[in-house]
Amino acid sequence: MTLVPEDGPDPTDALSAAPGAGGRRAPVRGMLRFCYGPMDCGKSTLALQINHNHARQGRRGMLLVRHDRSGAPQITSRIGITREATEIGADTDLRQLLRGQWVAGRHVDYLIVDEAQFLSPAQVEQLAELADEVRIDVYCFGIATDFQSRLFPGARRLFELADELQPVQVEVLCWCGAPGRFNARVRDGEVLREGDTVVVADTAPGPIVEHASSSLAEPDITTLRYQVLCRRHFRLGDLGPATLRRGQLRLT
Repeated sequence: MTLVPEDGPDPTDALSAAPGAGGRRAPVRGMLRFCYGPMDCGKSTLALQINHNHARQGRRGMLLVRHDRSGAPQITSRIGITREATEIGADTDLRQLLRGQWVAGRHVDYLIVDEAQFLSPAQVEQLAELADEVRIDVYCFGIATDFQSRLFPGARRLFELADELQPVQVEVLCWCGAPGRFNARVRDGEVLREGDTVVVADTAPGPIVEHASSSLAEPDITTLRYQVLCRRHFRLGDLGPATLRRGQLRLT
């Protein structure tokens, strides 16, 4: 009969943890998640809701944003909810940003990053490093494609590196009633096909802040907005009957 050492695991115990490769357990690490969708699908609202839920459980988070449409360092939801956030610059090292919190004596359990499509690929890689090495959870929210229907560089890197990819489930409709996926840039009633990749504006006509790459320029007051369209009407540049008010669907 084989004797089991008193200080060893009981092989008959069904609840005993199975040893990892080489007798070591896999290390616990954070998760990098990317929630994406077109404008108006509720990404910023979801980001603030997740922050609220975690904070209620005593977890401390840090809100980050890159080019919020308000022009201020905050996360802005179209349903009226707004929270202050830390603005990410073009040269911000997110690892150093987190270390600054530690130096100040503030523990951080998770990061929430809104408008993550505007991050550089290097900054997305820094988020992945924080999830793996510092073991914090990172929640990114953003648009996948630009006004030319091409992936933003930051969104592309998130698709490549994220542990979880989650399309936001709130359906956004084109003016025709079909699901909307494409963010058309509109100036004076015309869908634009060329221009800088990053132009911060809202879905209604009004002031915009236009800039190339990541360096901000002086605000330019013009009639420019974004409108979500289905693929067919995005291809055709069809914004719908002029008799319809903005946001109103034709029912017949």
